[in-house]
Amino acid sequence: MQTKPRLYPLLLKTTLLLVLFNFAFPLLSGLPLGKLSLYNKVFPGRERFPFGENQRGYNLSLFDLDAMFAAHILVGTPKSDDEFRVLLIGDSSVWGTLLTPEQNLAGQLNSQNISACEKNVRAYNLGYPYISLLQELMILDEALQYQPDMIVWLTTLESFPKEKQFGAPLVANSPERVKQLITNYQLPLDPNDPALNHPTTLNQTFVSRRKDLANLIRLQLYGVPWSATGIDQFYPESYEPAQTDFEADDSFYDIKKSEPLRDQLSLEILDAGLNATDLPMILVNEPILISDGANSDIRYNFFYPRWAYDEYRVMLAEYTSSRNQPYLDLWNLVPNDEFTNSGVHLTPFGESLLAEQVGDAIQNFCE
Repeated sequence: MQTKPRLYPLLLKTTLLLVLFNFAFPLLSGLPLGKLSLYNKVFPGRERFPFGENQRGYNLSLFDLDAMFAAHILVGTPKSDDEFRVLLIGDSSVWGTLLTPEQNLAGQLNSQNISACEKNVRAYNLGYPYISLLQELMILDEALQYQPDMIVWLTTLESFPKEKQFGAPLVANSPERVKQLITNYQLPLDPNDPALNHPTTLNQTFVSRRKDLANLIRLQLYGVPWSATGIDQFYPESYEPAQTDFEADDSFYDIKKSEPLRDQLSLEILDAGLNATDLPMILVNEPILISDGANSDIRYNFFYPRWAYDEYRVMLAEYTSSRNQPYLDLWNLVPNDEFTNSGVHLTPFGESLLAEQVGDAIQNFCE
């Protein structure tokens, strides 16, 4: 009978702790919790950024740039005196959808054992799914602190439309970083755009920060099976191949044929990235699928009508030439049958063709 009253203080203390725990999240909002990681300490660093929502891939999407970098091998790899450090910036084609870390661009460059400036080239995969110049600038801006010797930035026209820039979940969930990029690089973007997720205090307390912390913990737990297997994405037995037949539609976002293409794209974000550092940088127009199916005289692939992509190639060639920017236009490098589930995702052999060209450009730059 005497034990019952003791339950009330216990329940009261528990309730108070839960309340304090919930309302502590706003106070933690300024702390870089994502930098707390078991990767590069207990577990090896990952070869590419965490991405995915499938447990069989021992991976998940965080939308927290600190946590993404903390889990990456780049952060935990001291730079040796004989290392020529190359950072690869780009979208899912660089990240390596349906490819193992050894098969993607970084893996194949590293297997070539090439040298540049009398040092051994070591490439790091900083690609991330979703195609947006602003997302790529955000990753590049963060990556410059890790002692690169060269940047290879792979891009494509799909990265350039203005309406794509805030659409990347990583961008939309990083409003403070976006604001900092806009200020630092004088970008003509609205830091209060409704596409950016500015959580309210209540949302931040009960949903946002709790979810962020839960995902961070989940990623650490995935470190055990990932480090044992090396599996970091789910590889299906079959997939829907890239589309090659199209409707007779030549539209591309809200781009108008009657107006100069250059004025309708986010070229100022590319400017910011190329001006972000004095390090050598190679810009690569990545390979695309060139369909020969229905209405292929109108569209190259699912992404691009021919008129828009042709104008884009002319524009980018003139742009890079005017600023003496090293540039590779590899748009038609890879045969159609070496694409997988998208007009920009390559097979291992297709990736080898790209790696050969990029590897040569890295070596030749120093020479």
